[in-house]
Amino acid sequence: MADQTTSGPAAPTPSRPAPVAGVLLAAGRSSRMGSNKLLLEVGGEPLVRRAARVALEAGLDPVVVVTGHQAALVEAALRGLPCRAVRAPDPAQGQGASLAAGLAALPPGAEAAVVLLADMPRVTAAMVSALVARATGSEAPLVLSDYGGVLAPPALYRRALFQELSDPGETPGRRVLARHRAEALTVAFPAEALADVDVPADLAGLATLPGGRP
Repeated sequence: MADQTTSGPAAPTPSRPAPVAGVLLAAGRSSRMGSNKLLLEVGGEPLVRRAARVALEAGLDPVVVVTGHQAALVEAALRGLPCRAVRAPDPAQGQGASLAAGLAALPPGAEAAVVLLADMPRVTAAMVSALVARATGSEAPLVLSDYGGVLAPPALYRRALFQELSDPGETPGRRVLARHRAEALTVAFPAEALADVDVPADLAGLATLPGGRP
């Protein structure tokens, strides 16, 4: 006689972590550089492409790149990467307008987003992943990068803050930080990782950055 098995209730499917998206701000005019700094090669690839690759390698999904100044050239530098480019309606309005455009392009299922700047080549995928890991299991509305006591991007924001970040103005991130600093978590990074690229002298020594392309 064949054995009979009785099937019980199906085991619950493990819940997946809510997706964390990426918003890479790359719309600026690079006025102090004299040319579009995001197209300059660092470690064998354009600065903007490096930043987008870091976001993708950290597992951010989707990654939205906000372009503006010389948008077609910046978007060409991203060709082949699985990220989406959106154009700021008016780059002259500053970073706030770019951030609002990037957040508006995120899918409804994105419960949080890491906001990155394209001109910080010392930010690594491991650093971005550390922000996401710090947020996991907590209810903190934002997670900040702490460079030796200086708070700066990248930063992770929960969807509950997206509207505040989209309010008009030049520095929405600073306003949100002022309102929610007591609720924020931080991740400590080396102070030297804060370095950005604004003038030609800033390019010195960047060719040997870890994670670059030969």
